Amino acid sequence: MKKVYLLSLLIAIILASCLLLLFPFNNLSSPDRAIRVKIDVTDDGIPYYFVKYHGTTVIDTSYLGFKFSSDTKAFSGFEITDRGYSLQRDEPWEMPWGEQRTVEDDYNGMKVVLRETEEPFRTIKLEFKAYNDGIGFRYILPEQEGLRDLIILDENTEFNLKEDNEVWWIPGDWDIYEHLYSHTKLSEIDALKFQVLSGLAQTYIPYNAVNTPVTMKTKDGYYLSFHEANLTDYPGMTLKVDTIKLKLTSELVGNSNDIKGFIKTPFKTPWRTIQIADKAGDLIKSKMILNLNEPAKFDVSWFKPTKYMGIWWDMHIGTKSWDYASGRHGATTEYAKKYIDFCAENGIGALLVEGWNTGWEHWFGDFDREGIFDFVTPYPDYDLKEVVAYGKSKGVEIIMHHETSAAPRTYAEQMDTAYALMNELGISTVKTGYVGKIIPKGEYHHGQWMVNQYRLALTKAAAANIAINAHEPIKDTGIRRTYPNAISREGMRGQEFNAWSPDGGNPPNHLPTVAFTRMLAGPFDFTPGIFNIKLKPYKPNNQINTTLAQQLALYVVIYSPVQMVPDLIENYEGQPAFQFIRDVGVDWDETRVLDGEVGEFVTIVRKERDTDNWFLGSITNEDQRRININCDFLNKGKKYTATIYSDAKDAHWDKNPTDYQIDTVEVYHRSDISLNLAPGGGCAISFFPSD
Repeated sequence: MKKVYLLSLLIAIILASCLLLLFPFNNLSSPDRAIRVKIDVTDDGIPYYFVKYHGTTVIDTSYLGFKFSSDTKAFSGFEITDRGYSLQRDEPWEMPWGEQRTVEDDYNGMKVVLRETEEPFRTIKLEFKAYNDGIGFRYILPEQEGLRDLIILDENTEFNLKEDNEVWWIPGDWDIYEHLYSHTKLSEIDALKFQVLSGLAQTYIPYNAVNTPVTMKTKDGYYLSFHEANLTDYPGMTLKVDTIKLKLTSELVGNSNDIKGFIKTPFKTPWRTIQIADKAGDLIKSKMILNLNEPAKFDVSWFKPTKYMGIWWDMHIGTKSWDYASGRHGATTEYAKKYIDFCAENGIGALLVEGWNTGWEHWFGDFDREGIFDFVTPYPDYDLKEVVAYGKSKGVEIIMHHETSAAPRTYAEQMDTAYALMNELGISTVKTGYVGKIIPKGEYHHGQWMVNQYRLALTKAAAANIAINAHEPIKDTGIRRTYPNAISREGMRGQEFNAWSPDGGNPPNHLPTVAFTRMLAGPFDFTPGIFNIKLKPYKPNNQINTTLAQQLALYVVIYSPVQMVPDLIENYEGQPAFQFIRDVGVDWDETRVLDGEVGEFVTIVRKERDTDNWFLGSITNEDQRRININCDFLNKGKKYTATIYSDAKDAHWDKNPTDYQIDTVEVYHRSDISLNLAPGGGCAISFFPSD
């Protein structure tokens, strides 16, 4: 027995020694040791951290803390009483749907226990995880005397950048993410100039702050992206910008009473995340945001990724209307059946029908919109049950649409009834919308109150085996891992802005920027695939600012498990390029980012699940460029037929956007393909095994 005890003690000493060697006091390293984090307290007892990457300081000394209600002591006077280290290796998990089948989850972790040196001796914990592609950290607030029901006035989490990095950013709007990205130095950020903009449904920007994800490039050529993971029962985080000290500080979205949040302990905040990469494309490959969320709470095998069409684009170009009274109502039984027929003929799995339910005559405006919509009563020219049955007979599912008009209490009251109707009809997916200023007045789309409203819809839908594609949403923070019925969302400036925005729509550099910013958060429903680029004859002053070939490439570059085929049927008929949309996958076994630079270009290739088919998309900004594709991603020993949809010689996003060519070549693992991308252009390639 004594020998066993001594052996156990020896093993414990060896393990402790190994941990001390791996993690010197106060320090945490990533598994590959490229990232090093130091966590400590100042002489005044204020916790801080800093981060080095390959020996270079990327985050200088940055303080951590809160400002609670006025009767709560300031966040200082702490000492570190304990440090606990953890390691996780080789624990991959499988995505039920996604950009890849399996995700590795390797990290080194540290929990730091902080205790006040004076009464009331509160205890706070900090948890850090270091991955090879970045770090995440959060606050853990145990239940204790003097720390139970808390009003949060501010969270003071700092990111001290030390130098004047390049930044791709949108303003810290409390209501929308639908701004164009600016590209400036950190010292040049001025979000307040975006407080009043035409063409946006609502804006509220109280500080010179930016929304996340926000992406940077350092003078040493490293890439950083700041965001958050697992946003639950807490306000969304913007980052206030100090243009003099070159520092970002968390600025939570509050309400009109300037209260940021209410929490009850025990409580864990969302993770604050910093992705770090040598190459811009490595930011896209990172799955750290997902890894910082909890595993799935339920099975979602009932959801099948799909392409879908919609009675939707008609409304944006003005050929039809959402409301029945206009005389141009789009959601009719006859029109829906026409789209179902086209979907069935072209292998498109679903149809979204907007404007089907009563209430659209009064759905938008700065007034009390509670009670405007109900979510079970169709207009008289739309036979919901007949349309659903017709779709089933053709193998096409109907996607339900619930526009709340930002009256979430009305929606909450009707969720059970609305989801029961969907179950009765066999509808498993709904697109939700929250256009307008939030009711009750004083709440904002990205505040804690609305975070909980979005989560309520998600949890109730999950219980009913319903997937949600949320528009005007709260930002994606990887919660799709825990709630895999959160399949997609908007949360960015989408395709529809090209149809009616008075500022000229989305410029050619928009999507090569979005790929390295918004897309880092998760799937988004951009609605690519417009073929009538000039929008003739409906919108003479608007257009799509890409080539047609780029519209094809976006099906691969932009990830969503539901990809829309949005244009009018007549614009696809007789178009050879439509074959790529028929062919392209929506669910992936593997994703590789071949090359890219933020705001300039990106090339991504994805392997379709359960097949040997690969699809490639490459897009560029307003600059023409030549790219070379090495086909080493293809399986060795196999021959593939590559069908290339590319810009023609004289193509141009404005002058000649619809000129494209289709070429077919046989390729192997060692083949190279050289391509020309026109200004605002792109290319799409399908690779099918020839054998």
